[in-house]
Amino acid sequence: MEGRELIPVNVITGFLGSGKTSLLRHLLAAPDFADCAVLINEFGEVGLDHRLVERVEGDLVLLQSGCICCTIRGDLSETIRALWGRRERGEVMPFRRLVIETTGLADPTPILATVMSERVICHHFRLGNVVTTVDAVNSASQRARQPEWLKQAAVADRLIVTKTDLAEPAALDTLQAELHAINPIAPLFLSANAPPAARELLAQDIFDPAGKSAEVRRWLAAEQAAGPAHAHRHDVTRHDGGIVSFTVSFAEPIDWGAFGIWLGMLVAAHGEAVLRVKGIIRVAGAETPVAVHAVQHLVHAPVHLDRWSDDDRLSRLTFIVRDLDPALVRRSLAAFCRLGL
Repeated sequence: MEGRELIPVNVITGFLGSGKTSLLRHLLAAPDFADCAVLINEFGEVGLDHRLVERVEGDLVLLQSGCICCTIRGDLSETIRALWGRRERGEVMPFRRLVIETTGLADPTPILATVMSERVICHHFRLGNVVTTVDAVNSASQRARQPEWLKQAAVADRLIVTKTDLAEPAALDTLQAELHAINPIAPLFLSANAPPAARELLAQDIFDPAGKSAEVRRWLAAEQAAGPAHAHRHDVTRHDGGIVSFTVSFAEPIDWGAFGIWLGMLVAAHGEAVLRVKGIIRVAGAETPVAVHAVQHLVHAPVHLDRWSDDDRLSRLTFIVRDLDPALVRRSLAAFCRLGL
């Protein structure tokens, strides 16, 4: 727009447990992402990703990097407009970039269509790069069962394959070939524990639908034709009916050994059904919380955090499961770890 510099919107997407939040923390620490606003959308009762990034104050967070973050509460378009209003009124810093981290179950095309088509948003923002994280360990089963996986890979301007140190070399080669077939124009980065530099992800920081595959252009055209009322209201819960999310909270400290054995048994017995376990727990004998992550059959090493983000010191575990009774998970956790759930 002549006389006005539009604010770029970067979208970070990828399936559950593929490393989106780790990538976001990495980017926010880079000078290229200074003066940034972040929108995080979590599928579940509690947005635990916020707790693993920095302290929550209502729906607005001031990150250690100086960036601001808030939660998408249902309607993406309204959230972006409200954030812009806060900026104009001087209630938040005059951010120069907006980053949207989608839920792992999101179809990203409605998000892109909202930024590209919603009249008020287009007056202030433009779509920048779409960065997609892909889990090298679990991608085969995710692609077979979740159509969102394909769309997340297809719309990307940058593809980051994570957990490459944990994947079999042959499986990793197959995955790279599949991703190149799906999206031959997106640069592909391999990452074990070190994401690429922000400057590499931000090069040519503009989304160009003309450069996408015919299928991606059809997806975007269908979303735009459906109108804003459709485009920005379905990016959170586009998933099949068998997937449910629930959170277990408890105040009493938990024995780490017992919990570790229980979590290992859960993913061993129900790994295909356990899409994601993510949370913070209060461990007996420890002053600070421990963050836990599991994706299907893979349990990641626990992370000891520096401090609690609030005063209640509750353990909170969010589960995203497919065709698995939440009551069964609650009962087994309570019985094995002697909790009064």
